[in-house]
Amino acid sequence: MDQNYYLILSAVVFAIGVGGFLTRRSALVVFMSIELMLNAANLALVTFANARGDLAGQVMAFFVMVVAAAEVVVGLAVIIAIVRSQRTASIDAPSWLRR
Repeated sequence: MDQNYYLILSAVVFAIGVGGFLTRRSALVVFMSIELMLNAANLALVTFANARGDLAGQVMAFFVMVVAAAEVVVGLAVIIAIVRSQRTASIDAPSWLRR
């Protein structure tokens, strides 16, 4: 399969992630949109590594996945804490933190 198809898929997934990030008000949907953008970047990294014939891009994608897993743990913990205290998952809810 041609590598252009993977890059087009990566661009489409990244655009869906950006669209979700910019238009949604729910913290969980925004969080999932960020994860979509990270996965699109990983797909592009692996595609370019395959084109060059080395493993550098694949190793980089692996480290991005490790950081994304840590981000998921911390991000979901923060979202759950906000939902438990404010009873909403809206991204406008943490305005009480500005005091």
